[in-house]
Amino acid sequence: MALNPVVLALSKSGESTAHAIAKALNCAVHGRKDRVVAADAFFDNALDHTRDLFAAGTPIIGVCASGILIRGVASLLNDKTTEPPVISVSDDGAVVVPLLGGHRGANRLSKQIADALNGTAAVTTAGDIALGVALDEPPLGYRVSAPENAKSVMAGLLNGDAYTLTGDAPWLAHMADLPNVTTAPARDAPTLGSLPCQLSANDGDAVLGFHRQDIALGVGCARDTNPEDLWALVKDTLASANILAESIACVASLDLKADEVAMNVVAARLGVPYRVFTAAELEAEAPRLKTPSDVVFAEVGCHGVSEGAALAAAGPESRLIVAKQKTANATCAIALSPNPITQQRGRPRGRLSVVGIGPGQAAWRTPEVSRLVADAEELVGYGLYIDLLGPLAAGKIRSDFPLGGEEARCRYALEQAALGKNVALVCSGDAGIYAMGALVFELLDRGPDEEGVSDAARRVDVVCSPGVSALQGAAARAGAPLGHDFCTISLSDLLTPRDDIIRRLNAAAQGDFVIAFYNPVSKTRRTLLAEARDILLQHRPADTPVMLASNLGRPTELVRYRRLDELEVDEVDMLTVVLIGSSNSRLAQLGSGPRMFTPRGYARKIDGDLTDKRHDPYEPETA
Repeated sequence: MALNPVVLALSKSGESTAHAIAKALNCAVHGRKDRVVAADAFFDNALDHTRDLFAAGTPIIGVCASGILIRGVASLLNDKTTEPPVISVSDDGAVVVPLLGGHRGANRLSKQIADALNGTAAVTTAGDIALGVALDEPPLGYRVSAPENAKSVMAGLLNGDAYTLTGDAPWLAHMADLPNVTTAPARDAPTLGSLPCQLSANDGDAVLGFHRQDIALGVGCARDTNPEDLWALVKDTLASANILAESIACVASLDLKADEVAMNVVAARLGVPYRVFTAAELEAEAPRLKTPSDVVFAEVGCHGVSEGAALAAAGPESRLIVAKQKTANATCAIALSPNPITQQRGRPRGRLSVVGIGPGQAAWRTPEVSRLVADAEELVGYGLYIDLLGPLAAGKIRSDFPLGGEEARCRYALEQAALGKNVALVCSGDAGIYAMGALVFELLDRGPDEEGVSDAARRVDVVCSPGVSALQGAAARAGAPLGHDFCTISLSDLLTPRDDIIRRLNAAAQGDFVIAFYNPVSKTRRTLLAEARDILLQHRPADTPVMLASNLGRPTELVRYRRLDELEVDEVDMLTVVLIGSSNSRLAQLGSGPRMFTPRGYARKIDGDLTDKRHDPYEPETA
């Protein structure tokens, strides 16, 4: 369970219970607006908010009827191995029901909540009831190998089949009391590292392995080393030392290598965090190194990268059990901690998620964007856009920037990520369409003589997630005006020379594109929209339909239609998207109201006039 849970309080009768749970779990309370007095954040609609949290992967504890939570997440249920826990608690705290994610933390959380409230955890998972443990959810610091066997092993144990528990796993010790389980000492134990524990069927091949994660793998390599070369070295080193990969808790290196592809690939393949340390932190481990190097010190400021990183990650009581192994371009070393590694040392690489939240309506925000926002430690953006996240932003560090501070905003977000933080740069619409995405990469691409960002910022992991653009939102409200070729033009001359805008307007007009105008007017810029109208009237009919869409997806949303020759600048503002049809666009008066669309020419195809019969994989109906 990666995220902190959120406790939902839907009524005053359950408010005190919600706060008691939040205190016990050290998490936030989200309250129903106008029904709950005190909360860390408030929401308007319980079903929508539950759905939003679930889509973001946030564990949900609702002090409410189970049916409310079920109806909220029902449409999103897909994969029980990835879905977050959902727990229902009665208003008085007497009953705690894990509804979803029993083996992903819900059962454990339910028991913890019940203990805090002196209530009853209504756990229904067969393994927890009969065996007192979920075999596929070991405690922190342990890992399951062959987790796909958990279901069959659990079923066999419940069926009374004979099993052997080999080795030692403290949380499984009580299973020795089961009549169909016998114990045996560890067999074929690694000479170094942790001792595995196995639960195996006596008359079959269903085996479940448990491994104590007490190994830290330190790595080093030349810049742009082939990932396969480092991976081969790691595999050979583990095999030679008879150490199982499941025992590795993390991969570690020098912070100058935070963005090294090979190291990130190795960590991803092992399924463990990648942590980095400063040269000073690695140099502190110099007295414990087995192969210190003055050459390495002169190059990066510490006497050993792979050995120092392994020891730093494994902790002060660790010992180096495999000294530096090397090839022409890579090194690795292994340290053993006396206890499972449950707290990662060093810092992560740092991530900047560049996200577009859509026009503002929560229902138009993609689940991926919601998840990235939920994962983020800090939110950076124009204050209004962060406000539009509502309760999803509650409890997070937020850094608000005014309009006009775009470069400072992006630079700050990158530098915060460079500190190892998980940062989300929040944009409206789609972050890559007239938003901050391009500026982020421009800053990263600037040369040493330009005002860019620090070297540390250049090493962060930048993730871009698509959002619903204002163009898409307006088109959906209109009907299907983008049914054929279209383009977008910003009428702001702050960043684009006016002559370039006029040239593009003429080209789009001659090309007969449907056109979406962004930034159509401002308080001081009032003439370009009128010029655009006049240019377009030279190339398309006066009755060409025009859509004006303001505050899309928000309570003050306003949509209206005009003829091109009747388009007036004074009814347009900066929050308005202007969609101007092509010469083929139509405005139909239908039972649902006026609908704007642009035919693509399917009627001609049906009549047999089209000669191009090539299959378009993105448009199956055209085949």
